[in-house]
Amino acid sequence: MRKQKKTSLVMFLVLAFGIVFMMNSHEVIGASKQTLSAAKVKKAPAGLNDPAWKKAKVADVHFEGKESFAGKNALVATKAVYTDQEIYFLFSWKDANKSVTKGAWAYDGQKWQHQKGNEDRISLLFEINRINNFATKGCAITCHVPDGAPNAKEGKFGTATAAEKGDLWHWKAARSDPAGFADDTWLTNTSEEKGGRKSDAGKGGDTRNMTGDKSMPKYMLAPGKMLAKNGILLASDAVEIKDYSAFKAGDTLTYRMPKNPEGSRADIKAQSNYANGSWTVMLSRNLDTGHDDDVAFNPRKKYNFAMALFDDSGDENSYDSEVVTLQFKR
Repeated sequence: MRKQKKTSLVMFLVLAFGIVFMMNSHEVIGASKQTLSAAKVKKAPAGLNDPAWKKAKVADVHFEGKESFAGKNALVATKAVYTDQEIYFLFSWKDANKSVTKGAWAYDGQKWQHQKGNEDRISLLFEINRINNFATKGCAITCHVPDGAPNAKEGKFGTATAAEKGDLWHWKAARSDPAGFADDTWLTNTSEEKGGRKSDAGKGGDTRNMTGDKSMPKYMLAPGKMLAKNGILLASDAVEIKDYSAFKAGDTLTYRMPKNPEGSRADIKAQSNYANGSWTVMLSRNLDTGHDDDVAFNPRKKYNFAMALFDDSGDENSYDSEVVTLQFKR
C-alpha cells in the first residue's frame, strides 16, 4: 500500500514538473486546427518564384470576414521555408482589385482633394510571451481592449497584462511595401494613454504629405529621383513644393509617404506582386533578431500565430484567420 502511494506521488510530481516546464518555455501551448510546416533549405529564396518554394508544403488558411466583411470568407495559400539564419513566408490570395490609393491627392485644376480608396494588407501576430487564450481564440483576444483594461475608448490592440507580449508583422501595399518592408510592431498591455500596439525600436512607418492647413500636398518627387513601386512617393525621395502652378488637372501625389525603416523596425523585408487578380507576398526575417520586441524562432519549437487580411479597408474591417501552428521540419 505504501509502495502504491509512493508511486502515485512520484507520478504526480513528474506531471506537475512537466506542466511547470511547459508554462515557462516558449513552446506553443494549446493546439490549433492547422499546421504550417517550414521546410529547411540550403539556399534562401531570392524571390516569389524561386525554386526553393517547391520544397514547402502549402497550407490553405481560411479567413472569416469581420465587420463590413461579415458573412464572407477568404483563403490564403501559405508557405514557409528557413535557413540556418532566416525564415521566409509566402502568401497568395485572390483580390479582385489592387488597392494602393490610401487617400492619395488628386488635382482637378483648381483644388486638391483626397482620392477615395484605402490599401490591401496582411498581418501576422506571433506570441513573444504567452498571451492568455491566444492559442484558441487568436486575434480576437487582442483586437479589442481586454476586459477591465484602462483606456477602453481609444485603446485598440492590447493584452491584459504586461507579461503577455506579441510580435505583429504588418505588410501594407501602400505604406510599407514600396519601401521593401513590412512594418514591425509589438503588442503589450493597454496603457492609460494609448493602445497596446507599439512600434519596434528605431524609425519607420510613414509620414503624411500635407500642408499645415491640410488643404494640399506639401511635397513632390525630388529632381533625379524615381517613384517607388505602384507610383508611390517615398519620404526619402520627396522635396518641398515651391511652385504649385506646375501642376495640371489630373495630377496625383502620394498622401501617405513610406519611410525607410531603421533599427528593429527594419527587420522584416518584403517583396510582392499583383497579377491576374491575386496578390503574392514574401516576408523574410532573421530567426533571431536579437531584439526583445521580436519573437525569437527556435527550429526545435513550435509557435502559434494568427493572421488578418484587409481588402481596401481599415480599422477592424478585415478577414481573420484561425490560429495556425508553425513547426520547423528538420
